[in-house]
Amino acid sequence: MIYDKRQNNKAQGCARMSAVLCKISGVVVASLLLGTSALAVDMPALAKKHECDYCHAVDKRLVGPSLREISVRYKGATKFSYGGKEYPLETGLALKISRGGSGNWGAMPMPGSDAEGGNNAEIKELVRFILKLAP
Repeated sequence: MIYDKRQNNKAQGCARMSAVLCKISGVVVASLLLGTSALAVDMPALAKKHECDYCHAVDKRLVGPSLREISVRYKGATKFSYGGKEYPLETGLALKISRGGSGNWGAMPMPGSDAEGGNNAEIKELVRFILKLAP
């Protein structure tokens, strides 16, 4: 009899613990799903066209910073220095993407994606997309 009672209490205790863990894990999973869906943004086709996705992701670091990190860094900025000159932010970032360079995020150089400047409108559209990613 005593053995059966202990066994039964242990089973009930495990069932209660499982229920609590199940509720906690459900809350955690729901939080993660809501958190990622609220931030989930696909890499735009223009970024893929200009091969930005080889080194950058929208929300995680690859070879270079994430596009969201870039957006956060320049949130509220109005100027961007490139080649020793100051430009309006959009223009300067477009030059950086077009011609490439290094030094803003470390020593790893970023190759230019449009050195001739033939896709200036596309690059500026990409810059506007990036700048909108900051929370």
